[in-house]
Amino acid sequence: MRVIVGGGTGFVGRALTQLLRSRGHEVTAVSRHPGKDRITWDELSRLGLPPCEGAVNLAGENVLNPLRRWSESFRQEVVASRVETTKTLAKAIAEAEHPPRSWVLVTGVGYYRPSHTTKYTENSPGGDFDFFSRLVTRWEAAAQVPDQATRQVVVRSGVVLGRDGGAIAQMLWPFRLGLGGPIGSGLQPFPWIHVMDLAGIIAHALEHEGVSGILNGVAPSAVTTSNKDFAQALGSALRRPAVLPLPGFVVSAVFGSERSIMLLEGQRVVPERTLESSYHFAFPDLPSALRDILT
Repeated sequence: MRVIVGGGTGFVGRALTQLLRSRGHEVTAVSRHPGKDRITWDELSRLGLPPCEGAVNLAGENVLNPLRRWSESFRQEVVASRVETTKTLAKAIAEAEHPPRSWVLVTGVGYYRPSHTTKYTENSPGGDFDFFSRLVTRWEAAAQVPDQATRQVVVRSGVVLGRDGGAIAQMLWPFRLGLGGPIGSGLQPFPWIHVMDLAGIIAHALEHEGVSGILNGVAPSAVTTSNKDFAQALGSALRRPAVLPLPGFVVSAVFGSERSIMLLEGQRVVPERTLESSYHFAFPDLPSALRDILT
């Protein structure tokens, strides 16, 4: 299978590319910068979609970049990096003489309202209560293509854990120094997934004709994982204490009140349809995921 991957040079994109190539597929990344086995977004807009059987979009500015102030201009960057790239790929798919058989978009569990008690499946409502839920709604709407020959899948991802980037990269050194701990109360749900399982779900969606619609990209055990549980598991894996909480007011001061919601609140998400689709998680629980990442 030939697969086009928007954002293919990023953290998840690299993992997905490695996995797809190991299964014998050809991968071309869509990137802002030209290079080997890449096309640019401008080339995609001007020249159209290269011949392919599958398309994926992973593109998106890092919302929790601590070096970027949460300003109106950064909000617009966050939206454009997701919605506009998705529109570009969807338009190219719709206009292709031979459109791909499958089209996979990765969004986020921010679609669901934060709650300590409610459990969300792929059929749960959401999408219209804060900036991030409305962003996911626009993002997913931008992916719609009229061609019924193209099977469409949306993977709503949790916090992605891996050794080469993602959330762990920002947390590792404080924890190694014994300065890690829960964020805020620590009671908020922590919907997580290992990067190789997120890549695995995407590959599964590309390869299996019976998979379509919404899939929750979270580990099965994430539904019962709190931020405090994650901090303790990471500290234990590193053989370091994890008892120093990061106060909520510090998080709000660094990230802004709107963005800090992502860290101070959370969603209990169940990968119900993902499991029903016969995807088998390589890392269903935190201990196995952290052992792999920290080895």
